[in-house]
Amino acid sequence: MYNPAVKPVILFISSLASFLVPYTVSSLNVALPAIGSSFGLDAVTLGWVTTAYLLIAAVCMLPFGRLADIYGRKRIFILGNILFACGSLLAALSWTGNLIIIARMIQGLGGAMVFSTSMAIVTVVFHPGERGQAIGIITATVYAGLSLGPVMGGFLTQFCGWPSIFLVNVPLAILVVILTLIYLRDEWSEHEKTRFDSGGAVLYGCMLMGIMYGLTVLPSPFGLIWIGLGLAGGYFFAKWEQQQEKPLIRLSTFRTNKTFLCSNIAAMINYAVVFAVGFLVSLSLQYNQGLDPATTGMILLAQPLVQTVISPLAGKASDSVEPAIIATLGMVMTTIGLGILLVVLQSHAIVWILLGLATLGLGYGLFSSPNTNAIMSSVQVGDLGMASGMVATMRSVGQLISLAIAMMVFSLVIGTVQITPGVYQQLEKSISIIFIIFIALGILGIITSYIRGTVRNGKTMN
Repeated sequence: MYNPAVKPVILFISSLASFLVPYTVSSLNVALPAIGSSFGLDAVTLGWVTTAYLLIAAVCMLPFGRLADIYGRKRIFILGNILFACGSLLAALSWTGNLIIIARMIQGLGGAMVFSTSMAIVTVVFHPGERGQAIGIITATVYAGLSLGPVMGGFLTQFCGWPSIFLVNVPLAILVVILTLIYLRDEWSEHEKTRFDSGGAVLYGCMLMGIMYGLTVLPSPFGLIWIGLGLAGGYFFAKWEQQQEKPLIRLSTFRTNKTFLCSNIAAMINYAVVFAVGFLVSLSLQYNQGLDPATTGMILLAQPLVQTVISPLAGKASDSVEPAIIATLGMVMTTIGLGILLVVLQSHAIVWILLGLATLGLGYGLFSSPNTNAIMSSVQVGDLGMASGMVATMRSVGQLISLAIAMMVFSLVIGTVQITPGVYQQLEKSISIIFIIFIALGILGIITSYIRGTVRNGKTMN
């Protein structure tokens, strides 16, 4: 049991840390055209400015979650914020496209440490009757970062230059570290004497790196080769884990815990169909409709603003109503929002675009907090780091799949050329194709979310 007076402080620190990554991601969507112009990047390479972060984060989330269980969640949490600040500073000072991609990889390491620990810390502090509300508040803070990102990113890019987007992160990350050192006394270490499964971590990283990198370079034949290598790594990873006394992932959890399995798959699909939307709408509004970054940011605000309002309410509701019901409704609304954007994005009707983004935000807000509550409440205390890492991994993998789909379609329809008025028509065609793919995935996500089972049948974690 933790002192009730300490709980709000822990929640504030975790929420502030969780603000940084989504702020950077959403503000970067608005700044990408400016970054592309600064370094002369084509559409595919420009996508790597975002993909580099997601690839590293996806590979590292789960191992860092397990390391946090063993050596202390506070320690990993602090180191993550320090790395994120260093990566942000390097990105702001970058003078080539390759250097900013390297800086984003460093941010990926830091972000993986932060997201694989913050949710676990909150979950162990707040009991099941209040956990959903706490998770909802953190999720709302994430959405606040998404909300402020397009607006701040647009104005900062237009009036201060795109490097200022990254510089904002540095003092915030330093503040999180200071507050953590002052107020958080516990390490929240559950397995201090457990040996870390380093072999499993290496095989896991090879598996994800191969599959995720392969997806980003499709339809090149090398993409299929990388995916094949990743799947081979997955086979050896599964064999290795079955022989370990303390594995990186208890694969039996996926076989025996249907709620955990389906909730994670649903989360991956949800992020896959939502993440690239801001990137795509930003490109469409700035290139095809000629809007400036500041105006584009104001329009993109509609989605995360609705998410910020809905998420705490949905999280609190999931403490008393079966999370699967709320999350499935959210997946339905997300798919409807994608359909609206598919129809109206090329119409120059800003009101309808705002409606589509708001509907998408409603669905995302209804889905995320209850789905996370279902995942974290379906495992035992000793597996919280693994579960938190898996939540973060599904987020990163889903986001990476989202961008990989976009980059693949861009490669097929536009090719590796810089975006100029001569390819604007192909750009709009590409965006329409991507939205159709996302809608198909959304329907699959609805089915997965619906069949997950329940956490109200006595299996809820205490």
